[in-house]
Amino acid sequence: MAKTKVAIIGSGNIGTDLMIKVMRLSDVLEMGVMVGIDPASDGLARARRMGVATTHEGIDGLMGMAEFEDVSIVFDATSAAAHKRNSELVLAAGKRMVDLTPAAIGPYVIPPVNGDTFLDAKNVNMVTCGGQATIPIVAAVNRVAKVHYGEIVASIASKSAGPGTRANIDEFTETTSQAIMDVGGAARGKAIIILNPAEPPLIMRDTVYCLCEDADRDAIRQSIEDMVAEVQAYVPGYRLKQAVQFESIGSNRPLRIPEMATLGQTEFTGLKVSVFLEVEGAAHYLPAYAGNLDIMTSAAMKTAEKIAVRMREGVAA
Repeated sequence: MAKTKVAIIGSGNIGTDLMIKVMRLSDVLEMGVMVGIDPASDGLARARRMGVATTHEGIDGLMGMAEFEDVSIVFDATSAAAHKRNSELVLAAGKRMVDLTPAAIGPYVIPPVNGDTFLDAKNVNMVTCGGQATIPIVAAVNRVAKVHYGEIVASIASKSAGPGTRANIDEFTETTSQAIMDVGGAARGKAIIILNPAEPPLIMRDTVYCLCEDADRDAIRQSIEDMVAEVQAYVPGYRLKQAVQFESIGSNRPLRIPEMATLGQTEFTGLKVSVFLEVEGAAHYLPAYAGNLDIMTSAAMKTAEKIAVRMREGVAA
């Protein structure tokens, strides 16, 4: 069966890594066009060397290309600010969109949590790299014990954060915080990102704190381990850094959580679950320390593959 052709808008770190994944790994997708705005970008140069049609005239250049006619799915790896217009033009052309920016125009998608829910949506949002790494853990805890508050800290190597990532810091925290609630199931969420300038660059690390109802700890631990295995199916470098940690929070020493004030409470008693993750990249474009690229592009490709299969099924029907 012929592969589904895709275009990628954004020839930076994320877009280039995604292009290489599609060309090397996907049995469902085929590169159609790589789109950038810098004619001298490494991503466009690599695309040309690999035989992919390119334009350095951005979304307007893509709209005017003959190759765009054969494209069914468009990935946006630009910025939250640019995505609104990109989405409008792509959807008006009758194409589907997978958004790797934190614009959050379409529904949030985390493959192992709700990956089959929005396959018919015209535009789906992949949240953020930190969200892809941590929200599965929040959801894993929440399916055993109600999570009242989830907080995540994503630490990535500064060298793995390109201009688009740096321009989206505010959107990263807002979108990830919202997705912790909407997808992870927490009543309240908070996200923090750290760009670590250490040399040599450090591998991506993520910390997840969940304040939840007291429940069977073995059941919570098993749920987390099962979820880690699901993510590892498409991101092999995703792993627990150490054993899941539990702490009982009693009424004699409750935690004060200002973010829970809108729920009518600022003090928490119950169970604190701490999970420490490490994400090693596949080094398709940047070195292995850039796990933030790997988990984001892997999740986007997996989602697009499922959308492509659903589109074929619809045509066949």
